[in-house]
Amino acid sequence: MEAMDKVKNGGIVAFVTSAGTLDKRDENVRQMLADKADLIGAIRLPGGKNGAFKDNAGTEVTTDIIFLQKREGKSVAEMSDIPDWVHIGETADGLPINKYFEQHPDMVLGTVVEGNKLYGSGTMVVAEDGFDLKSALHEAVSKLSAEISHDKARDVYAKTEQGLAVKIPSDLRNFSFFMQDDAVYFKKNAVSFEQRFDKKNAQFGRYKAFIELRDITRELIQAQELNKPDSVIADLQAKLGKSYDDFYNKYGLIHSKTNKRYFNEDISYNLVAGLEKKIDKDKLVEKSDIFTKRTICPPKAVECVETAMEALTLSVAEKAKVDFDYMSKLTGMSEDELKQELVGEIFKIPHTENTYQTASEYLSGDIRAKLREAEEIAEYDSDFNINVNALQKAMPEPLKAGDIDVKIGATWLDPKYYDQFMYELLGTPDNNRADKPQSRWFKHSLIQAEYSEHSNSWHIANKKADRSVLVNQKYGSGKMNAYEIMEHLLNLKEPKVYKTIEVPDGLGDTKEKRVIDEEATRVVQKKAKEVKKAFKTWIFKDAERREAIVDRYNELFNSIRPREFDGSALSFPMMNSSIHLHDHQRNAIAHAMFGGNTLFAHSVGAGKTFEMIATAMESKRLGLCTKSLFAVPNHLTEQIGDDFMKLYPGANILVATKKDFQKANRQQLFAKIATGNYDAVIIGHSQLGMIPMSRERQEMVIQSQIDDILEGIEELKRSEGSKFQIKAMEKTRKSLQKQLDRLEKVNQDGTITFEQLGVDKLFVDEAHEFKNLFTPTKLTNVAGISNSASQKALDLFLKCRYLDEKTGGKGVVFATGTPISNSVTELHTMMRYLEYDFLKDHGLQHFDNWVSTFGEQKTDWELKPAGNGFKERTRVAQYTGMPELMSMFKQVADIRTADTLKLDVPDCDYKVVQVEATPFQVELVQELSDRADAINSGNVDPSIDNMLKITSDGRKLGLDPRLIDPAFEDNPDTKLNRCVENVARIHAETAEDKLTQIIFCDLGVPHKSADEVKYDEDGEVIFDDSKSAAEREALEEECDFCVYDDIKAKLVAKGIPADEIAYIHDAKSEKQKSELFEKVRSGEVRILLGSTAKMGTGTNVQDKLIAVHDLDIPWRPADLDQRAGRIIRQGNQNKNVEIYRYVTKGTFDAYSYQTLENKQKFISQIMTSKEPARKCEDVDQQALTYSEIKALCTGDERIKEKLMLDNEVKELKTLSAEYANTVYEMQDKIKAFPMKEEQLTTALSNLQADRKALKALPIDPETKLPVFKMKIGDVEYTDKKEAAKALEEVALSIRIADTPVKVGEFQGFPLSITVHSPAMGGGMTATMQGEYQHSAKLISSFAHNMSRIEAGLYNIDRRIDQVKTNLSKLRVDYDEAQKIVSAPFPQQAELESKSERLEKLTTALNLAAIEAKKNAPKRDQTCYFQRAQLKREAARIAKKKSAPKKNIAKDKKKGLE
Repeated sequence: MEAMDKVKNGGIVAFVTSAGTLDKRDENVRQMLADKADLIGAIRLPGGKNGAFKDNAGTEVTTDIIFLQKREGKSVAEMSDIPDWVHIGETADGLPINKYFEQHPDMVLGTVVEGNKLYGSGTMVVAEDGFDLKSALHEAVSKLSAEISHDKARDVYAKTEQGLAVKIPSDLRNFSFFMQDDAVYFKKNAVSFEQRFDKKNAQFGRYKAFIELRDITRELIQAQELNKPDSVIADLQAKLGKSYDDFYNKYGLIHSKTNKRYFNEDISYNLVAGLEKKIDKDKLVEKSDIFTKRTICPPKAVECVETAMEALTLSVAEKAKVDFDYMSKLTGMSEDELKQELVGEIFKIPHTENTYQTASEYLSGDIRAKLREAEEIAEYDSDFNINVNALQKAMPEPLKAGDIDVKIGATWLDPKYYDQFMYELLGTPDNNRADKPQSRWFKHSLIQAEYSEHSNSWHIANKKADRSVLVNQKYGSGKMNAYEIMEHLLNLKEPKVYKTIEVPDGLGDTKEKRVIDEEATRVVQKKAKEVKKAFKTWIFKDAERREAIVDRYNELFNSIRPREFDGSALSFPMMNSSIHLHDHQRNAIAHAMFGGNTLFAHSVGAGKTFEMIATAMESKRLGLCTKSLFAVPNHLTEQIGDDFMKLYPGANILVATKKDFQKANRQQLFAKIATGNYDAVIIGHSQLGMIPMSRERQEMVIQSQIDDILEGIEELKRSEGSKFQIKAMEKTRKSLQKQLDRLEKVNQDGTITFEQLGVDKLFVDEAHEFKNLFTPTKLTNVAGISNSASQKALDLFLKCRYLDEKTGGKGVVFATGTPISNSVTELHTMMRYLEYDFLKDHGLQHFDNWVSTFGEQKTDWELKPAGNGFKERTRVAQYTGMPELMSMFKQVADIRTADTLKLDVPDCDYKVVQVEATPFQVELVQELSDRADAINSGNVDPSIDNMLKITSDGRKLGLDPRLIDPAFEDNPDTKLNRCVENVARIHAETAEDKLTQIIFCDLGVPHKSADEVKYDEDGEVIFDDSKSAAEREALEEECDFCVYDDIKAKLVAKGIPADEIAYIHDAKSEKQKSELFEKVRSGEVRILLGSTAKMGTGTNVQDKLIAVHDLDIPWRPADLDQRAGRIIRQGNQNKNVEIYRYVTKGTFDAYSYQTLENKQKFISQIMTSKEPARKCEDVDQQALTYSEIKALCTGDERIKEKLMLDNEVKELKTLSAEYANTVYEMQDKIKAFPMKEEQLTTALSNLQADRKALKALPIDPETKLPVFKMKIGDVEYTDKKEAAKALEEVALSIRIADTPVKVGEFQGFPLSITVHSPAMGGGMTATMQGEYQHSAKLISSFAHNMSRIEAGLYNIDRRIDQVKTNLSKLRVDYDEAQKIVSAPFPQQAELESKSERLEKLTTALNLAAIEAKKNAPKRDQTCYFQRAQLKREAARIAKKKSAPKKNIAKDKKKGLE
């Protein structure tokens, strides 16, 4: 290819190469040649004993001379017709050969015979003894002709700016250093290079040594790829070892900062750095395996397999499809034979000429949609009956009404049902009902629910038209009627009533302010609960309505069967042979290669990085992608690059640095990516957003949305549609138009865009960093859903949509260990990235639609992200329909939790350290109890104090009371001090091995500097898109007392050196973190303190880690996983480790741990189980209830009973729902009974009539059966053998499959034969038609078939008995069904009893608390918490007063300047 670059346009290149270049099955090389040149011709020289190179080179290989003429213009991809010589044809004897030689056999100098199939096509050319090669070659060359261009030739060698011509090594990669004439140069491309310096430069020797080391490494890798002999490999390994040792002794580690600064520019730097397997600071610990082992073992091509199934497995692994030509070569079977052998294993795809899919691919995904398509085609093409049968069996089990939870506002429900519900519940007058005939002048007053898809909102028209008692009193109020409440519920909003009050305006006057009318709001929210309850009772009451709704739900949400992937057949050629992938990794790679967009949702240590790398390399090898882009956390770019070279030493990758993304270098990097043929490009998360999408594409996306809206408006106007919908759509259109106008002002001239990079596969590591994707929703403050416009998330979403369009939904791979960290709502964000089109097809692309289908809302108080206050938040408290939701999610998600993997991690001993509460902590707990009383009595504004605030304060006092007020006592018996003792003891015990420990604490963390965090006027943290997700969502809390400083001071006092203790918070930059982690790994720092958020992803310090201390209790279940994941991790040198969890008795600690663990187990079960529970509670933070707080404060054991009752009542409710399903099923049976009874009664009557006809036939005295009589055509037979022969002839002449063909009569009954196609199971069936249809399955022996036909008719008594039995059973079932329907739920009494007990117990706990308060000895109520708060407030005000002075001073200074 380099020679081609040196030739002018129209110039000719001729070269000798092996026959494999033109004949091998992989067309990539020929396509690359065809991109740049036209084929003038080729001559195939003979091999073998009379071969062209036998005498002078000693080789018998078959070779070609290829003549090409350079062409600058369209590439092969842009041509309408790809040149024939790119493809393979065959000789007259059927042997594979290049199309050129098929069309020009005279250019083959010899006879084509079958040869070695390992490489190329498996043919060779031989010449007979005495063959005159010279004459034959002269004659062949004379047949070629081409006109050489008269254009001026270009320079053969590239020149510097000074005109110095230098020959660049032909096999040298772009962006590499090379030497020529005692000078060092840097190659940019084939015609561009820079001279860096000559041998006079002090660093000349360093560069010379690096270039030599790099070239030997490349030579060794190439020798392994070509499978050279062991002796050659050993010589190169020895040469490499000496070269590396020389370099190391003179210039140190390749990884050193100095060498990195010098050589990082070289594209092969990561490869050379990979020679150092393990380092310790500036010393080499271990060399790479390439010095002593073969790290690459080329796969041996499989030439032959025994079965079609083996061939199919190889076809998918090696061709990424069902390739009949490839399978035929492996098995020797024809295409038709393969199809016959693989019936049920492969399926033809409708509307294609000859495209097949494997059963695992075809029988997965949206089964119902595939079935519909197959059934339509099967009506006129019986070959597709096999598809229909297989899809019917693969269909998920239909759900029943009791399994489905229909909520008000679900957009998948037909709006007519909401209308019907309102009309029936509220007694809407006929002249206001849309379901009643109306005259034209009444239509404007119809009360009707309408849904606008464009604004994604509901509207009830004419809400004020009905003023009945039901509307304004029973289900509504004077402030908000029932229709208005219903509209709020349809839009998933809590109804709220507002009033206007007068407030001071700060200027001595007053102004109006709109505030919530709490009393009126309480009333309408109570009415809303009644409406919700009535809807739940009403929705499935009517059998017809129930059937229609259940069918609709099954159609939309219960049609998905996730695909199972098997990667065991994947070969991974050119992968490092010393690395073996686990089964779960192979399966995940198969998922990403063959299954479209994928999420590797694998726990920490599962090997996600290798999965992504292998997916990229295998996808490129199989032609599934051409260039992969990896977006990884900024601090991991080089680590991923090292891992890439470790797994694929010969890979051509580009690792971008921060310097590359500086404004001055950015365009140069983009050009490098766009023009380079890289296997992968690795960049940081923040850098991905710097690569822009084209303005044209952004305009196209917005304009298409505007066009859709305008079309919708016109349609509504034509049909006299709702003004509400038109207004909503017009509002959306104006908003989009503003975006379009802004975009037109952006100047992108000269900027290389994402589309121009040639990337068609995007890998995003730690994808949860992008879950802050803006979600349009009517709901506010929903946990897990972002209303902040994260630019980097929006940018990624746009790139994902582009790749979906470019690759058909197969271009994006995400990886994360925490797909759900805060809330199950995060699933929707992941699904929007990876399966947006699927969501759109099912009406779930809007979050509101998704949550109305699967979620139930609840409003609560929660901690602000800054930890400096509380706010009201609506959260999705519970999820329903989890199996359907997870089936949808698992289409893209490959889920592996720690308990499903067998990883080489240390055994962990969990130790719960229980500490008695100090007297002062007991006193503080009592104050919390008093605060709970005040809140429960309704005397406290929730924004001032609430249950979550009490829960938060309870966490603090359980750890150390000084978190409330630093002036409080430091009691040696707190769990903080117990933790210090354990850390000091372990530190001393493991001093010899320098083992390390981590202390996790999210409370009392070191204070941030003023510029680290910014708040708005409401005390909310201002969104910072540059921070990681963990940092943005951190629930760590600063207090006036710093836990970290206290622990460090006490450890130092116990003799531990201060420099062996570090805080993660002190490492501000990625560089500082990296240096700190290295110190922990080496044992230089032995105690690391940090929060869950700051020591999450990327904290690889496990090497010497012996113990983790969970000092406080985290808020979320995912936080427990993150903490444990730091120590229970591959790479930990210790076989046994410990996790200490500290619990203060009599506080909230124990209960909080129990709740967290239960939730984590439950969410794990949902993620991994094939049949998850239908309902689950969300996993975000939540407060304890009043009764729980009181029970914990008083030490009341009844709290345990309450917990048990909670679980038992949940279980009974599940059984109750199952019973409701049974009742619905029985109601359906009762409804169907009359029709089924009539069918069976008719069948019995018809059978009895046929029996009577048989009884009238003459009887053979010997056989006691009717005298044999069969008519075939017009001939009547009384001899069975003759009849059998005649029947065989007529049956075998039938040409129409799956259709009954009348052939005669048997005993007076018309006789038909049906020949079944393979799709219908094959074989034949005989049918005798009387009043009833009698049939018999036929076999290949027609002599025996006579007996089968007789049995089919004469066994009529048995059939009559069977029908009688079925009729009797039907009637019994009918009676039983009536009993079941009339009987209550068997455990109803138990459910009611336990529910009542639970309610009473909750009340009793509340009353006990009140009683305890009454009877308690008089004591002064403490105010420790209030006092501490006042002190903090005073300090804050003082700080605020001092701040403006500094600003004023700065402003004055600026003014003087």
